Amino acid sequence: MRRFRFLAVFFALLFLLEISLLFDPIDRQVIRPFSSVVAAASGGLLRLIGQQVNISGTVIAGTCLAIDIHNGCNGVEAMMFVVAAVIAFPTSWPQRLVAALAGAVILQVANLIRVVTLYLVGCYHRTWFEAFHLGVWQSLMFGVAVAFFVLWSRRTKLVHAP
Repeated sequence: MRRFRFLAVFFALLFLLEISLLFDPIDRQVIRPFSSVVAAASGGLLRLIGQQVNISGTVIAGTCLAIDIHNGCNGVEAMMFVVAAVIAFPTSWPQRLVAALAGAVILQVANLIRVVTLYLVGCYHRTWFEAFHLGVWQSLMFGVAVAFFVLWSRRTKLVHAP
C-alpha cells in the first residue's frame, strides 16, 4: 500500500508540476528568468576558461556558436522529478525540504557543467553536438536525478503512517 501511495502522489505531483510549464505567465515570470540565470552562470564559467562569450537573456553567444537555454536545457524538469519524488516519499517534512533543496542544487551544478560542455562540444566538435545535447546529457541529467533520489531514499528514515 505504501508503494502505491508513493507512486500515486509522485505521478500526481509530477503531472501538476509539468502542466504548470504550459502556462505563459509561469514561463514568462519564472522559467525564462531562471533560464537567464542559468545562461549567465554558464557564460561566466565559459569566460573563466577563456571563451569569448556574450550573454543576452537566455542566449550565450560566441564567435563559434550561440545557444539558447529553454525548458529541458535549464534543469527545471529534472528538478521537478526530484521534488515530486522527495515530496511523495514517506518521511518527515524537514527531511523532504532539505532533500528537495539539495537535489535542486546538485542538479543545477550538473546542468551548469552540461551547458558549458555543450557549448564547447558545439564549438570544437559541431557534428557531435546533437548527440551530446539530446542523448548523452539528457540521459546523464535524468541519471543524476534518479541516483540522487535512490541514494537519499535508501538513507532516509521512513515515517510510518498510523
